[in-house]
Amino acid sequence: MSEGKLFYVIGPSGSGKDSLMRYGRERLAGDPGVVFAHRYITRPVELHGENHVALTEDEFDARLATGLFALHWDSHGLRYGIGREINLWLAKGCNVVLNGSREYLPEARRRYPGLTAILVNVSPEVLAERLRARGRETEDQISRRVARAKQFMHPEGRLEVIANDAELHVAGERLVQLLSDADASKRAFA
Repeated sequence: MSEGKLFYVIGPSGSGKDSLMRYGRERLAGDPGVVFAHRYITRPVELHGENHVALTEDEFDARLATGLFALHWDSHGLRYGIGREINLWLAKGCNVVLNGSREYLPEARRRYPGLTAILVNVSPEVLAERLRARGRETEDQISRRVARAKQFMHPEGRLEVIANDAELHVAGERLVQLLSDADASKRAFA
């Protein structure tokens, strides 16, 4: 059995990563070869937000101290972790999809050299509109996030780009195609 591939989804907050991944998860629900990892975050669960595991700071520290995270980073006052279960899934031949961090990508590549980064792109106007709609940031914070997104340099290494300015199903089908192609190529060489 060949090892699975790691797909590391990145993009600015508000680019639609969560919606895109939810779309992919629903479309590929019957495919045992594709697994979507949950993040562990020091943020309460929101009704329409990311499907994550909420941890307190103490819970996060305890999991970190016992080595339960394969990847972990801090961003915007929150802490994020990806459980070590992804290593088992990869070893079992599953392709694993996770919501990563742009800043943490070099470290993730160091730990998982074969990972494919998927950059979710969105125009500055759409990004600002989405950030306003979710209501978590002030106008100043929105301006800073949009400016930060404009300054982002494309990372080195394998990168797929998905434009997510249009209807969700357009970008969603692009994600599904990327994951399906990887699954098909893996089966072809098994």
